[in-house]
Amino acid sequence: MTEITAAMVKELREKSGAGMMDCKKALAETNGDMEAAIDWLRAKGIAKADKKSGRTAAEGLVGVATMGHKAVVVELNSETDFVARNDAFQDLIRGIAQVALTTNGTVDAVSAATYPATGKSVSDSIKDAIATIGENMTLRRSAALEVPHGVVATYIHNAAGDGIGKLGVLVALKSEGDKAVLNSIGRQVAMHIAATNPLAIRAEEVDAAVAERERNVFIEQARESGKPEAIIEKMVDGRMRKFFEEVALLSQAFVINPDLTVGDAVKAAEKEAGASIEVTGMVRLLLGEGVEKEESDFAAEVAAVAKG
Repeated sequence: MTEITAAMVKELREKSGAGMMDCKKALAETNGDMEAAIDWLRAKGIAKADKKSGRTAAEGLVGVATMGHKAVVVELNSETDFVARNDAFQDLIRGIAQVALTTNGTVDAVSAATYPATGKSVSDSIKDAIATIGENMTLRRSAALEVPHGVVATYIHNAAGDGIGKLGVLVALKSEGDKAVLNSIGRQVAMHIAATNPLAIRAEEVDAAVAERERNVFIEQARESGKPEAIIEKMVDGRMRKFFEEVALLSQAFVINPDLTVGDAVKAAEKEAGASIEVTGMVRLLLGEGVEKEESDFAAEVAAVAKG
């Protein structure tokens, strides 16, 4: 039997928003498994389904760049926001984004590519910048999208300058239609993705493990009602349909016009574009997503120093 520590209870409380005693009971019921404990709380109606399990903590910037039918997004982390506001840092991430356009978009490929301003690899150029600026930096994530014809639209939220900010989105639209129309609807869809963070483009593309986990939570919630299994099955099926509508891009209510789904809005744009439009890919990078910042207790640090 896993020992349930105060630190585990605190972590679950921060992740779920549930009370301390509920968190302790959830951990005890799930033998200390954090994810299972969150599901247990959700099944009991104690934790909200949309509570994030991680906190955004890392500093730095996200940058985007486009060229022809291709676009890239990269995330360069720094230790402080102060450095992220530095012109040299901002020039560096813009340069890295441009280099990424010449690669397949993976971190390894971008890191190994030549950075024109130095003639060295991107990885070595970052090391040089660390020595100059005096703060650690990491090229943490990058991605690329490309279409044979059409556009890859981009959007930067909380922009710190041209093509750089705290959140970057790419959305690929495959179409033979008018480029101006494609760029317009593409940017709107990219803004929607920034706001809603869909799990997949279409319901059938949602990760099977994620869908199964949701179904299991819904089953446990339905069983709390005490209804017969046949009724529970119908209840769960209905909740799963609602779940897919909420997490799949094309079935979500369009934030720019909630009377339409995103799919409806894209379909409506086809008439103006003069050709069919297919959403073939999307990428959303939120700065520091999934990185936990090491927090310190300043009072405890001072007390420790005072004690010698």
